Amino acid sequence: MTEHGIYGERNFTTVKHVPLENATVVFQGVEGAYSYAAMRQYFGKNIESYHVKTWRTAMEDVTHGKADYAVLPIENSTAGIVADIYDLLMEYKLYIVGEQIIRVDHVLLGMPDAQIGDIREVCSHPQGLAQCKAFLEENPSWKKKEVENTAGAAKKVSEVGDKGVAAIASREAGEVFGLKVLAENICREKANSTRFIIVSRKPEYEEKAGKISICFELPHESGTLYNMLSHIIYNGLNMTKIESRPIPGKSWEYRFFVDFTGKLGESAVENALRGIEAEANVLRVLGNY
Repeated sequence: MTEHGIYGERNFTTVKHVPLENATVVFQGVEGAYSYAAMRQYFGKNIESYHVKTWRTAMEDVTHGKADYAVLPIENSTAGIVADIYDLLMEYKLYIVGEQIIRVDHVLLGMPDAQIGDIREVCSHPQGLAQCKAFLEENPSWKKKEVENTAGAAKKVSEVGDKGVAAIASREAGEVFGLKVLAENICREKANSTRFIIVSRKPEYEEKAGKISICFELPHESGTLYNMLSHIIYNGLNMTKIESRPIPGKSWEYRFFVDFTGKLGESAVENALRGIEAEANVLRVLGNY
């Protein structure tokens, strides 16, 4: 069927390269955040960029054309998935066109005149605090405070100007906000990395794309998940990830997010998607990248 031009109706367009130069890109947080670093690494410098307070605002700006792309964290190698991003991907009809992995290298940042013995309070994103738990436990008297993101923690320390307050953030955030590194290697997990996705309102994918992300909802019956995944297995595709999220308004029912290798238009991929689509209550192809 594929050889004779019969595809699923997915309205995706193949492009040689996703257009990046002179794009407008939005990220959540502030300059110096890991999302900022991911944006710079993926897009380079020939872009217009700005930041917003929430992931939802970033999604809305892309949806309404204010930005061409948004950079969003979707999982961390030690802390797991960013569940809110999965939910937003279903709420907004945007498409994943790329990904960028950033190594998380936390340091303890303080005012230029601070010493580690001055510290009374440490602020960071909840994941930053969790990833440095062992280091923080060595200093039990420190008060721990959660903020929206790690770079925001560095910005707060700079604004407060109190040498008793420190932040767990990136070295780059310290440079942006004029802070001093008080302690290094505070994240005990050396392989700690965060995967960011690049989303667009245009359903397109590059010729070199090799990973597909989909989401489906199942009938609440025995064996349905096995049947869905069998379409991936029997078509010789390699499933690289599966996650589940509750379906709002439906008690004990879930939608599943699956990544597998392949490219739209390939016979095995189209056959698998046709099979899943026939049995699922809902199927969405979130992107090919």
